[in-house]
Amino acid sequence: MEEKHKKRMLEAHGYSSEDRSFKRWKEIQDWKKVLRNYVIMTLCKVLPDNEFKNMIYRKSGARIGRNVSIFGSNLDIFFPELIEIGDDSIIGMLTSLITHEFLTDGWRKGPIKIGRNVTIGAMTLILPGVKIGDGATVAAYSLVNRDVEPGTLVGGVPIKRIR
Repeated sequence: MEEKHKKRMLEAHGYSSEDRSFKRWKEIQDWKKVLRNYVIMTLCKVLPDNEFKNMIYRKSGARIGRNVSIFGSNLDIFFPELIEIGDDSIIGMLTSLITHEFLTDGWRKGPIKIGRNVTIGAMTLILPGVKIGDGATVAAYSLVNRDVEPGTLVGGVPIKRIR
């Protein structure tokens, strides 16, 4: 099977047939943790110092490598501990790393693993269960809905291999 058709690694959870809405989010994660993570992620969007920001992201549970630059991006507030970013990577402005998805019939979650020396362009959305290999580049305004091979350039909605 081609790598581009590989499914994301996700853990799925269903809703009862009587309640198919986002209003049950407090059953999924402790509201105090979500609130704390929201404050952390909002603060980190405006802080200029990357090392200080990364230290705060790590306090939320995210695994952030050395010399990582994250510019005004959104890390998941429900499960930041499922995010791993390798050393010397750059995450562009207004990029979102989402480790959970709410659906009409349930919800699912999965880790996001970004390798070393990865560049992710601005305003990109990375969905749960995705792995981006070392040295890969993701063009701006992309939807990363599947794994990205090491050293490749991808882009688009959804992503396609550029080179």
